[in-house]
Amino acid sequence: MSTFIECDNLVKIYKIADLEVVALQGLDLVVEAGEMMALIGPSGSGKSSLMNILGGLDTPTAGQISVGNYNLLEMNRRDQTLYRRREVGFVWQQTARNLLPYLSARENVELPMALNGVSRRERRSRAVDLLERVGLASRMDHRPDRLSGGEQQRVAIAVAMANRPRLLLADEPTGEVDSEAADTIFKVMRQLRDEFEVTIIIVTHDTFVANNVDRVVGMRDGRTSTEILRKRDGDVLVSDEEYAILDRAGRLQLPEAYIDALDMEDRVRLRLKADRVEVFPQNHEHNEPVEQL
Repeated sequence: MSTFIECDNLVKIYKIADLEVVALQGLDLVVEAGEMMALIGPSGSGKSSLMNILGGLDTPTAGQISVGNYNLLEMNRRDQTLYRRREVGFVWQQTARNLLPYLSARENVELPMALNGVSRRERRSRAVDLLERVGLASRMDHRPDRLSGGEQQRVAIAVAMANRPRLLLADEPTGEVDSEAADTIFKVMRQLRDEFEVTIIIVTHDTFVANNVDRVVGMRDGRTSTEILRKRDGDVLVSDEEYAILDRAGRLQLPEAYIDALDMEDRVRLRLKADRVEVFPQNHEHNEPVEQL
């Protein structure tokens, strides 16, 4: 796979009255083309800020960020609008934000294509094909209020894919549906990822979501902090490993559970071994000499 998204020392600062809020603090992230990954983290960790920047809804303050051939730091408003129409699809948690209530499922899917200048015949053909792919061939003439929550989200995915974007951003896509509907939504997303080679990033608090992707990136204090990599053989999970992320400045965020378990604060002791670095609480007594490489 090739690199599709690259964030280098990305910074986002919001000004609220006389206050400055630093949402992203030198974030580094690389996403390969065709990945399906999740961003997780507590409120205020920077997930939404990163998604808004990736989607062309906001502009970073500093750093570098590219999506495909687009340099997101240098785009003006017109460039951002064209980028959102052609390159990005959005799925939001709130169905009211995804679908217009007075249009049928098919008409909702056709709308973004109409705004992008696609011919009427092509719009109809593509909308029918997408709704068939998400399992709603028999429901395409129904309005949102005649569809279940899970069906509405599947229509929303079809809407997001209408202009054949290379990047699909989903914000808590299963937050308002039951587990059975959520499982169906993820099967649909994986199928579309494989068929259209779209890169999918899901922002979530839900551990169920994290278990249905191949990579989970944890965020804390405006930076990536942990990463879980999963390897599958079909639907069988072969391996599942968690890593801490070492950024380009050499910074490492230890998992909070480890810090709490060892009562670490302020300072830690480091010992360099031939094949590893050991981290001890400040008050840990260890008289073994430090090995030099």
